[in-house]
Parts: sequence; C-alpha cells; structure tokens
Amino acid sequence: MHVEIIAVGKLKERYWTEALREYEKRLSAYVDLTMHEVPDEPAPETLSDAERLQVLQREADKIDKLLKPRDGIVLLDIQGKALSSEAWSESYEMLLGEGFGRLVFVIGGSNGVHPDLRKRAHLRWSFGPLTLPHQLARVVLLEQLYRGIRIMRGEPYHK
Repeated sequence: MHVEIIAVGKLKERYWTEALREYEKRLSAYVDLTMHEVPDEPAPETLSDAERLQVLQREADKIDKLLKPRDGIVLLDIQGKALSSEAWSESYEMLLGEGFGRLVFVIGGSNGVHPDLRKRAHLRWSFGPLTLPHQLARVVLLEQLYRGIRIMRGEPYHK
C-alpha cells in the first residue's frame, strides 16, 4: 500500500527528523511511504473567524494539490475518533479493504484544517484530548501506523 503523509509546517529540529527516519525505516518493510510538508500560512496570534477561515483555505488549497480522486483520507483531528492501537489496527485493515489507490494522512497546521477538508476525510482520528506539537504528532502517527500494521499481521511489537 502506498501511504502519504501531508503535514502543514516544516520540521526543523534534528531530533524530530531522526525519530521520523527511524519509523520510516521500520515501515519500509510494509508500505511505500512518502511525506510532504506544505508551508503553513503566516497568521497573527489572534484571528477573527473570517481571517482564520481564509488561512485554512490557503493551507487546504496546498493540500488539495497533493490529493488524488481515489485517495483514502485520514485526518488527524482532535475532534475525531480516539482509537486504541488495536482499534486503529482494525480501522487500518478496513481502510485497506476499501480499494483506495493510497492512504493519505493529513496533519493540519496550528489553526486546524478547513471544514471542507474535514468533510472529505474517510476517518477522523484523534490521539486523544491532549494537544500535541505537530512535530510530535508526526512521530506518533508513524509509530502508531507501524504498531497497527504489526498488530494486524500478528507480529510482536513491544518497543
């Protein structure tokens, strides 16, 4: 399966990139993984609702350029469904059976994602009520993807 990760914002710190590389290496035995970063839109700390929607639209336009019609979209969304690793593994297996050309995981920017993009998601997945830095969310996503695949395949995972 081809898996795409689309994340708003640039990963700068070496420790985050090293963690991602480790999970990319582990996942390479199971999926064809591609990661894309789209620039976040500059925005002041305080935005009106209209300004926030404009920022989200510009970010969504960049994400849309990377999406294809047959993509299965999994949106990381704090308002999404919280899943245990085992439940995530089952959801992943169900998504594989849907016949998507590829699975695309979307991580929005600090202002969230545009409502139209949220509506297009086939699964809205929450890592729980915690607010995670977007860099850490990427690492957690790859770790859970790896763990879910191992669970699905009946392989041990304890690290």
